[in-house]
Amino acid sequence: MLGALPAPRQLKLADIRIGEETLDRGLVAWMPGPQSFTGEDCAELQVHGSPAVVRALLRKLSSQPGIRLAEAGEFTRRAFENGKLDLVEAQGLGDLIEAETENQRALAYARLEGGLTRQVEGWREQLLDLRAEIEAQIDFSDEGDVGALPESFGAEVEALRDAIGDVLATRGQGRILRSGFRVVLAGPPNAGKSSLLNALSRSDVAIVSDEAGTTRDLKEVPLDVRGQLIILIDSAGIRDTTSKAEAIGVERARQAMLSADQVLWLRAPDVAADDVQEPEFAGEPGPKPPVAIIGTKSDLGSVPGADLAVSVNTGVGIASLLDRLYEASGAGSVQASELLVSHERDREALLAAVISLHQVAGHLESSELAAEDLRQASFALERLLGRMDAESVLDRLFSAFCIGK
Repeated sequence: MLGALPAPRQLKLADIRIGEETLDRGLVAWMPGPQSFTGEDCAELQVHGSPAVVRALLRKLSSQPGIRLAEAGEFTRRAFENGKLDLVEAQGLGDLIEAETENQRALAYARLEGGLTRQVEGWREQLLDLRAEIEAQIDFSDEGDVGALPESFGAEVEALRDAIGDVLATRGQGRILRSGFRVVLAGPPNAGKSSLLNALSRSDVAIVSDEAGTTRDLKEVPLDVRGQLIILIDSAGIRDTTSKAEAIGVERARQAMLSADQVLWLRAPDVAADDVQEPEFAGEPGPKPPVAIIGTKSDLGSVPGADLAVSVNTGVGIASLLDRLYEASGAGSVQASELLVSHERDREALLAAVISLHQVAGHLESSELAAEDLRQASFALERLLGRMDAESVLDRLFSAFCIGK
């Protein structure tokens, strides 16, 4: 196919032939295991990227005995299974492949580079020391040379719990940097929500009409604001309506506001606010999103009590609004590379470890119970690194990768 293999980890320019047919001329790299990405013998072909060349190469290769297309994430899964990277680092690679903003890139690379892994490994080592102390109490309690647990034992457990808790507390900011800062544009009909969405995104992504109630579905538009992903969500105008379709849109708007990181409540000087002056969250469970009152159509007049006035016709306030959203996201106050917790798996595992360590304090009089709490904390950290994950969890994680990664 290629003639003689190149020297390991060196590029060679070669004609790529299958049978008597030359498909392309490209660069070939040969990387014998275990010194390769997957830990197995690997070869790479760097060919011209036209659809015709790629199709011909895949078709010819797939027809050869013992060669098949890789499944989604299969190369990364093999690297994980061969110990070349752990599950946290594998997720970092997936995030890096999908990164669209600078903050997403920095956050993903810190994960891939092993920032969270090193932290978790350090906690595991501390847990092993604590477990060794208490296991000695259990195993050799009848022997005179094994004394009681030192008074510092409880303090050490508490310090470890607090250290994990401090990292866990960054989950909210990590989620925003990875998945985006969600901003719902809400308000009564014809307050200028769709027009403002178009102005902020600098594109005609939403239909603008003088007819009230035309927006019924949620429309999400991603923006890259100084490296931070801001997700703008246009929503139906909030009002009482007899239209079933519009009522569904209004309810979706209310639910979107409850799950938002920020609500922009729009009011215009030429639109009656009826009885809805600003969003009402009374009786709704859970935390409530912050709300900013935005006075739209400022070229037509002012809106009393507005936090910021904007006009899509003159451009007044548009840049200031983007600045405010960036500041509200918190992106300017943190370094993406310093945030370690950005996945729900992280939160679940670290929270389980914190809960187990918290229980130790109430079980110090019973070495067996305290030892079990410490074991559960260790297991939670091992699950995070992928050392105790079930096959179904691995299948789900790696299937999210694109083919060939």
